[in-house]
Amino acid sequence: MTEDEVVDEVVEDLNEEVASTEKTSAENNADAKQKKLAAKFRTIEGEEILLTKQPSAFAFLGMYVLGLIVLGVHLLFGHADSLSDGNSSGLVKFIIAIIEISGGETVPFGFVFVMIGVTWLNRMMNMSTSSGWVTTWLLLATFAPIIIQIDDVLEWVTGIFMDNPIGGFLPDFISYNYTIFGTFFASVFWGLTYYYQKSFNYAVTSDAVILQHRFLLSHSRRRILYDRISEVIEERKPLGVLLGYSTITILTDTGVGLAEETIGIGAGATLPGTAENDSDSATTAAGKSWIRSIIGLISYQRTVTKVMADPKNCFYSIRNYEKTKLLIDEMHKKHSSSSLLSDLKDSLTQSKDE
Repeated sequence: MTEDEVVDEVVEDLNEEVASTEKTSAENNADAKQKKLAAKFRTIEGEEILLTKQPSAFAFLGMYVLGLIVLGVHLLFGHADSLSDGNSSGLVKFIIAIIEISGGETVPFGFVFVMIGVTWLNRMMNMSTSSGWVTTWLLLATFAPIIIQIDDVLEWVTGIFMDNPIGGFLPDFISYNYTIFGTFFASVFWGLTYYYQKSFNYAVTSDAVILQHRFLLSHSRRRILYDRISEVIEERKPLGVLLGYSTITILTDTGVGLAEETIGIGAGATLPGTAENDSDSATTAAGKSWIRSIIGLISYQRTVTKVMADPKNCFYSIRNYEKTKLLIDEMHKKHSSSSLLSDLKDSLTQSKDE
């Protein structure tokens, strides 16, 4: 064997050794990653995690906008006077009118009135911003001025009914600065929103789909076996089309993924004096009947069952949704009854041929 052949053989052995070492290192890294994910999602022995997901960075964009709205309301009330002039916008004039009607600048009833309106609208819209902890934060931001300026509030309220108003419990330097507190509330809310967004973790495993949520003191985990899945729905809203994310909802035969929503004002609403009495004449009874019919028509409500994109029960606003849905569909098919029957048929056919 020539010297060159010996060198080539040594180099080839070294390359094989390096490749084997790299392969072993990659396998060790993959095993370590699987163990870490298995502990995180609490999988059973032998279950392999195929894919993990979290909501997109833009999934809760509405919540960041809500924080900006609350900051804007604070700034408007804090600087309404400096912005007011002959060319002020209608919004500024509206804010100034509310301040004047509700007790002036020292009594924050006008601010509370506007913030309650924001809280109510946010709750009624039933969006990702309508969760319980968001409503709690909005109410805290709403009533904080009254709590801090309780002296001014008590003095203003008792002054309406008493000659000697009650007040003077707190030092004069304690006041509610709209700019400072608005920035504080918005910053805290944006931080909580980021934490809330990271609290959702989804996994597609060899045996099931796992939906996990850990936020503050609220923990939930749902494990859906593939043979329990009845339908997989992909929903892309206009904002999702623009920003590149989609929501994948998994429906099961037990009703997971569905929710009931009541549409209407409220059934059974009646006005005083519209109930029929024995002493009513035929004309009066007919009139009351017409009134009740109109009220019933206006207050009619119905309950419908619809797919609700709850981040706890779906792959909420995820990226690379095509790959995720395809993998779920493949695993669903693999574990479905039709696939098992097909495999049994192929096995029987093969045994018959042999």
